[in-house]
Amino acid sequence: MIRAWLELSTFGIFATLGTIYYGVALILVGLTSSRLLSMRLRSIHGIVAPFFSSVAILFGLLTGFLASDVGDRNRQAVRAVQIEAGELRNIHTLSVASVSDMSNIRAALKAYVTSEVTEEWPAMLLGLKSPRTDVAYDSLLREISDPAITRDASNTVHGALMGASIRAGTARNDRLSLSTDHTNDLKWTSVLLLGLITQLALALVHLERPRAMLAALTVFASGAIVALGIIALQEHPFDGAFRVAPAPLENLLSISEAGPASALPPTPK
Repeated sequence: MIRAWLELSTFGIFATLGTIYYGVALILVGLTSSRLLSMRLRSIHGIVAPFFSSVAILFGLLTGFLASDVGDRNRQAVRAVQIEAGELRNIHTLSVASVSDMSNIRAALKAYVTSEVTEEWPAMLLGLKSPRTDVAYDSLLREISDPAITRDASNTVHGALMGASIRAGTARNDRLSLSTDHTNDLKWTSVLLLGLITQLALALVHLERPRAMLAALTVFASGAIVALGIIALQEHPFDGAFRVAPAPLENLLSISEAGPASALPPTPK
């Protein structure tokens, strides 16, 4: 249920929160104002206001922890994409700068990046993985692992190429892991329930003042909806209103597959 809610549109997320918290506020006010329950509720009159703080603090702390986790995961997602794109560009730069012909590496690199952008990224948004991109990455590693590179270029160049390809693969795995991370679902359940319990605590300290109760519940519900809604919009690092875009990888599609001669800038006349 939590996963389905987090996958809604921006309007759907805020509308759901509004329905829950404003609806509970109206229900609590209606119950406390009911003639059938008013006599029974009188027996618990006298709950002091500081009682509300004990529940509100728990709600605020857990909400803060959840927001911190969501923000940290988004920073990791941005870092993973930037590192992956940077290492792939390093592979291209080394292949162009080398004295030996590495056009096969550049062709495999471009095929891999194309597969990432056109196939793996859309699949990643659905929580899936692209088998064709796995094959394209294996082909790139196969070209870079060719022992002839050490003979024709140097051991240093070959080692740099291998290191860049491994780091790019590690960053890709981090990106895929972050896109399928659902560890916050239990925290979301706890935060939403604590918000409802906080509303109940507010109602208990305003039993004798229905209008004040409605005002307090409305203000709290508004604050909870804004805070939780903004956090929820960032729950998916690669989807939603604040998604991490594949622009760094898309920029690599413009790289040339040609060799060193064509990579040089034109000579001014």
